[in-house]
Amino acid sequence: MFHISSILKISVLTAAVCFAAASAMAQNTDQSTEKPTDPQIADIAYTADQIDIAAANLALEKTKTRAVRSFADEMVRDHEAVSKKVLALLDKLNVKPEDNDTSKSLVDSASEKQVELLQLSGAAFDKAYAANEVAYHQTVIAALEKTLIPDAQNGELKSLLQTGLKLFQEHQKHAEHLVSELK
Repeated sequence: MFHISSILKISVLTAAVCFAAASAMAQNTDQSTEKPTDPQIADIAYTADQIDIAAANLALEKTKTRAVRSFADEMVRDHEAVSKKVLALLDKLNVKPEDNDTSKSLVDSASEKQVELLQLSGAAFDKAYAANEVAYHQTVIAALEKTLIPDAQNGELKSLLQTGLKLFQEHQKHAEHLVSELK
Protein backbone atom coordinates (compact mmCIF):
# COMPACT_ATOMS: atom_id res chain seq x y z
CA MET A 1 0.00 0.00 0.00
CA PHE A 2 1.18 3.51 -0.83
CA HIS A 3 0.88 5.92 2.11
CA ILE A 4 0.61 9.70 2.12
CA SER A 5 3.96 9.94 3.89
CA SER A 6 5.58 7.97 1.07
CA ILE A 7 4.06 10.30 -1.52
CA LEU A 8 5.29 13.32 0.41
CA LYS A 9 8.76 11.83 0.78
CA ILE A 10 8.97 11.06 -2.96
CA SER A 11 7.75 14.55 -3.82
CA VAL A 12 10.29 16.19 -1.52
CA LEU A 13 13.14 14.06 -2.87
CA THR A 14 12.10 14.71 -6.45
CA ALA A 15 11.90 18.44 -5.81
CA ALA A 16 15.30 18.41 -4.09
CA VAL A 17 17.02 16.65 -6.99
CA CYS A 18 15.39 18.91 -9.57
CA PHE A 19 16.19 21.97 -7.47
CA ALA A 20 19.83 20.87 -7.33
CA ALA A 21 19.91 20.51 -11.11
CA ALA A 22 18.19 23.86 -11.59
CA SER A 23 20.52 25.53 -9.10
CA ALA A 24 23.54 24.08 -10.84
CA MET A 25 22.26 25.30 -14.20
CA ALA A 26 21.58 28.74 -12.74
CA GLN A 27 25.00 28.96 -11.12
CA ASN A 28 26.73 27.87 -14.29
CA THR A 29 24.76 30.14 -16.60
CA ASP A 30 23.54 33.17 -14.62
CA GLN A 31 26.44 33.86 -12.27
CA SER A 32 29.19 33.24 -14.74
CA THR A 33 30.52 36.31 -16.50
CA GLU A 34 31.04 34.19 -19.58
CA LYS A 35 28.09 32.99 -21.59
CA PRO A 36 28.14 29.34 -22.60
CA THR A 37 29.63 28.74 -26.02
CA ASP A 38 27.73 26.97 -28.78
CA PRO A 39 29.72 23.74 -28.25
CA GLN A 40 28.85 23.90 -24.53
CA ILE A 41 25.19 24.64 -25.29
CA ALA A 42 25.09 21.68 -27.68
CA ASP A 43 26.60 19.46 -24.98
CA ILE A 44 23.99 20.62 -22.44
CA ALA A 45 21.15 19.97 -24.90
CA TYR A 46 22.52 16.55 -25.81
CA THR A 47 23.07 15.67 -22.15
CA ALA A 48 19.52 16.71 -21.24
CA ASP A 49 18.18 14.40 -23.96
CA GLN A 50 20.35 11.50 -22.82
CA ILE A 51 19.23 11.90 -19.22
CA ASP A 52 15.58 11.73 -20.22
CA ILE A 53 16.23 8.70 -22.44
CA ALA A 54 17.94 6.90 -19.53
CA ALA A 55 15.03 7.71 -17.18
CA ALA A 56 12.53 6.48 -19.78
CA ASN A 57 14.48 3.26 -20.31
CA LEU A 58 14.42 2.66 -16.57
CA ALA A 59 10.66 3.22 -16.59
CA LEU A 60 10.27 0.72 -19.44
CA GLU A 61 12.19 -1.85 -17.37
CA LYS A 62 10.27 -1.27 -14.13
CA THR A 63 6.69 -0.30 -14.92
CA LYS A 64 3.75 -2.47 -15.73
CA THR A 65 1.41 0.52 -16.18
CA ARG A 66 0.32 1.08 -19.76
CA ALA A 67 0.21 4.89 -19.50
CA VAL A 68 3.71 5.05 -18.03
CA ARG A 69 5.05 2.69 -20.74
CA SER A 70 3.45 4.82 -23.45
CA PHE A 71 4.94 8.01 -22.00
CA ALA A 72 8.39 6.42 -21.63
CA ASP A 73 8.27 5.14 -25.21
CA GLU A 74 7.47 8.68 -26.36
CA MET A 75 10.40 10.08 -24.36
CA VAL A 76 12.85 7.60 -25.90
CA ARG A 77 11.56 8.14 -29.44
CA ASP A 78 11.45 11.94 -29.29
CA HIS A 79 14.70 12.52 -27.40
CA GLU A 80 16.65 10.09 -29.57
CA ALA A 81 15.43 12.01 -32.62
CA VAL A 82 16.53 15.35 -31.13
CA SER A 83 19.89 13.89 -30.07
CA LYS A 84 20.49 12.71 -33.63
CA LYS A 85 19.71 16.20 -34.92
CA VAL A 86 22.11 17.79 -32.44
CA LEU A 87 24.90 15.40 -33.42
CA ALA A 88 24.18 15.85 -37.16
CA LEU A 89 24.34 19.64 -36.79
CA LEU A 90 27.61 19.45 -34.88
CA ASP A 91 29.03 17.13 -37.53
CA LYS A 92 27.88 19.51 -40.29
CA LEU A 93 29.50 22.45 -38.50
CA ASN A 94 32.59 20.36 -37.67
CA VAL A 95 32.18 21.21 -33.98
CA LYS A 96 32.64 18.88 -31.02
CA PRO A 97 30.36 19.19 -27.97
CA GLU A 98 32.31 20.75 -25.10
CA ASP A 99 31.91 19.24 -21.65
CA ASN A 100 31.05 21.83 -19.01
CA ASP A 101 29.97 22.22 -15.41
CA THR A 102 26.27 22.46 -16.27
CA SER A 103 26.31 19.15 -18.16
CA LYS A 104 28.27 17.52 -15.34
CA SER A 105 25.84 18.74 -12.69
CA LEU A 106 22.89 17.49 -14.74
CA VAL A 107 24.48 14.05 -14.98
CA ASP A 108 25.29 14.01 -11.26
CA SER A 109 21.72 14.95 -10.30
CA ALA A 110 20.26 12.43 -12.72
CA SER A 111 22.49 9.69 -11.29
CA GLU A 112 21.25 10.44 -7.80
CA LYS A 113 17.66 10.36 -9.01
CA GLN A 114 18.20 7.05 -10.80
CA VAL A 115 19.51 5.47 -7.60
CA GLU A 116 16.37 6.67 -5.81
CA LEU A 117 14.05 5.37 -8.55
CA LEU A 118 15.80 1.99 -8.64
CA GLN A 119 14.70 1.40 -5.06
CA LEU A 120 11.02 1.86 -5.92
CA SER A 121 8.56 -0.44 -7.62
CA GLY A 122 4.94 -0.57 -8.69
CA ALA A 123 2.78 2.49 -8.10
CA ALA A 124 5.49 4.16 -6.00
CA PHE A 125 7.91 4.00 -8.93
CA ASP A 126 5.31 5.17 -11.45
CA LYS A 127 4.36 8.20 -9.35
CA ALA A 128 7.97 9.16 -8.62
CA TYR A 129 8.98 8.77 -12.26
CA ALA A 130 6.05 10.89 -13.49
CA ALA A 131 6.65 13.60 -10.87
CA ASN A 132 10.34 13.70 -11.76
CA GLU A 133 9.48 14.06 -15.45
CA VAL A 134 7.34 17.12 -14.71
CA ALA A 135 10.08 18.75 -12.62
CA TYR A 136 12.85 17.79 -15.04
CA HIS A 137 11.05 19.21 -18.04
CA GLN A 138 10.33 22.44 -16.13
CA THR A 139 14.05 22.76 -15.34
CA VAL A 140 15.15 22.19 -18.92
CA ILE A 141 12.47 24.51 -20.31
CA ALA A 142 13.68 27.30 -18.00
CA ALA A 143 17.29 26.74 -19.08
CA LEU A 144 16.32 26.78 -22.75
CA GLU A 145 14.25 29.96 -22.42
CA LYS A 146 16.57 31.92 -20.14
CA THR A 147 20.04 30.86 -21.21
CA LEU A 148 20.56 28.32 -23.96
CA ILE A 149 18.43 29.86 -26.72
CA PRO A 150 19.36 33.50 -25.98
CA ASP A 151 23.08 32.67 -25.76
CA ALA A 152 23.29 30.43 -28.84
CA GLN A 153 25.23 32.22 -31.57
CA ASN A 154 24.70 29.83 -34.49
CA GLY A 155 21.32 30.28 -36.15
CA GLU A 156 20.88 26.57 -36.87
CA LEU A 157 21.66 25.65 -33.27
CA LYS A 158 19.25 28.33 -32.01
CA SER A 159 16.53 26.96 -34.31
CA LEU A 160 17.15 23.41 -33.12
CA LEU A 161 16.94 24.56 -29.50
CA GLN A 162 13.65 26.34 -30.22
CA THR A 163 12.29 23.11 -31.69
CA GLY A 164 13.56 21.28 -28.60
CA LEU A 165 11.79 23.83 -26.39
CA LYS A 166 8.46 23.09 -28.06
CA LEU A 167 9.07 19.37 -27.62
CA PHE A 168 9.94 19.78 -23.92
CA GLN A 169 6.83 21.90 -23.40
CA GLU A 170 4.67 19.18 -24.96
CA HIS A 171 6.39 16.56 -22.83
CA GLN A 172 5.81 18.59 -19.69
CA LYS A 173 2.07 18.77 -20.42
CA HIS A 174 2.01 15.03 -21.09
CA ALA A 175 3.94 14.38 -17.85
CA GLU A 176 1.51 16.57 -15.88
CA HIS A 177 -1.38 14.59 -17.36
CA LEU A 178 0.35 11.35 -16.42
CA VAL A 179 0.79 12.55 -12.83
CA SER A 180 -2.92 13.31 -12.62
CA GLU A 181 -3.77 9.85 -14.01
CA LEU A 182 -1.61 8.12 -11.40
CA LYS A 183 -3.19 9.81 -8.36
